[in-house]
Amino acid sequence: MLLTVARVGRAHGLRGEVALDLRTDVPDERLADGAVLATDRADVGSLTVRSTRVQQGRWYVTFAEVRDRTAAEALRGVALLAEEDASDEEDAWYPHELAGLRAEHVDGRVLGEIVGLEHLPAHDVLVLREGDGARTLVPFVRAIVPVVDVAGGRVVLDPPGGLLASDAANLVVSDETSSPADETSGPSDERGE
Repeated sequence: MLLTVARVGRAHGLRGEVALDLRTDVPDERLADGAVLATDRADVGSLTVRSTRVQQGRWYVTFAEVRDRTAAEALRGVALLAEEDASDEEDAWYPHELAGLRAEHVDGRVLGEIVGLEHLPAHDVLVLREGDGARTLVPFVRAIVPVVDVAGGRVVLDPPGGLLASDAANLVVSDETSSPADETSGPSDERGE
């Protein structure tokens, strides 16, 4: 299975260098000089890493097949792909392993199905399709997702109140939340007399 290692960003300079939006935890291994990466576009084909550099935390790469800025600009948005490696990390999953898992609440209720994983700046989020079809983003952190059981085909969620779309249907508004305008006791002056 091919996994996305990075997505090509803007061209940088005149000699074909591009910025990368990384999707791997091991860019030194995946983007080593001489590495050949498949792409998600047939018209681009495979790309061979000629050199990489990191500046202010941002990765830049030049490819043997790309010699100028025009060619580099044409790569914007292209996904760089590599073969899946066996992971020896206990708490690491590929997006394709999570998609299709049943989402259960800690109390045993079925909440829906995980349909994907999105990479956001703060942390990754699971994309949950709830029973009614609502799409909910669930922070992929241990406090909210305490169990990931790929072999068992499920994830267990412990969401805080209000996170799920289905929570809105169960929302109870009490008398304490009503505003003074809702009261029928008549007008009062500003001093409360």
